[in-house]
Amino acid sequence: MNPTKILVIQTAFIGDVILVTPLIRAIKELYPAAKLDVMVIPQTANVLENNPNINEIILFDKRENKISSFIKTLFKLRKAKYDLVLTPHSSMTTAMLIYLAKIPMRIGFDRWEAKKYLTHKVPHLENQHKTTKNLELLKVLTDKMFSIQTELFPAFTSTLIENKIAALAKRTKRLIAIAPGSVWFTKRWPIEYYIDLSNKLLTANFGVILIGSKEEKEICDLINKHDNLINLAGELTLLESASVIEKCSLIICNDSGALHIANAVQTDVFAFFGPTVKSIGYYPFRESDFVFELEMACRPCGSHGGNVCPLEHHNCMKLISPETVFSKVTEKFTDYGTSILYL
Repeated sequence: MNPTKILVIQTAFIGDVILVTPLIRAIKELYPAAKLDVMVIPQTANVLENNPNINEIILFDKRENKISSFIKTLFKLRKAKYDLVLTPHSSMTTAMLIYLAKIPMRIGFDRWEAKKYLTHKVPHLENQHKTTKNLELLKVLTDKMFSIQTELFPAFTSTLIENKIAALAKRTKRLIAIAPGSVWFTKRWPIEYYIDLSNKLLTANFGVILIGSKEEKEICDLINKHDNLINLAGELTLLESASVIEKCSLIICNDSGALHIANAVQTDVFAFFGPTVKSIGYYPFRESDFVFELEMACRPCGSHGGNVCPLEHHNCMKLISPETVFSKVTEKFTDYGTSILYL
């Protein structure tokens, strides 16, 4: 086929939208002359700003008023008259929306009840990274292979912040970003461990930059103040955060959107995985990345984590010590650039 109007839908979380960027780029490679739109929720739209592969970002505000937003979006999709839609998001709401919009070719995963509203179903691969799973949707259209590298197009922060970061870089060994937050409590490495690790890094003359949303500012504020620490939690947009993370040699974070931002700007990631496991598909994928995790019979306890540990001990996180993490960091930077020291 030779589509002229294509739609991609991903109305889940920030990380999910970042992980769909290889698919967006690949579609544009396949059909450079086609108009390519992407539908997301308002909370994640900032992820795709400045992306040169996208013609229009369509907002589906399903969290605010789902019924009225569904109707409004349906009329918009019908009017647009798309030839083709690819949906990595396998929700019934999405499936009904594209079915009622009468988009003739509807490609998605062969899972759950939503699949019956698709024209073409693709297996949802197991034990594969989510970017690889997303790119499998193109197998209906081509046998060509595509890069799984995610991408963002960062926005510059204020001159004041840029100057602070530049000054910090001059007087310290390396800049390390720390993002201690997560939507789910059980995904968080204990804040007292982050405090301990931060103190160790600062004593070793690393520059530390705290990254987080407005909701995570309270967590970041618990980390001790220091001349070589900059707390930017709650002050930046997602793309501004990406710009800051891009300037760092490493980010230390939980299984959260922060690791996906870092992968997209190609900053090395050290991440903590407790209730979740890499086989679910959302792990940091670059060669120099490292995941701290423990083999435990109770892991995983869910695909997203939860607000409380089902066994009430949270040992999957508590047994990863700050000393262990600090040792990995110092090993990594003993001779930075020597591949055998990458973890």
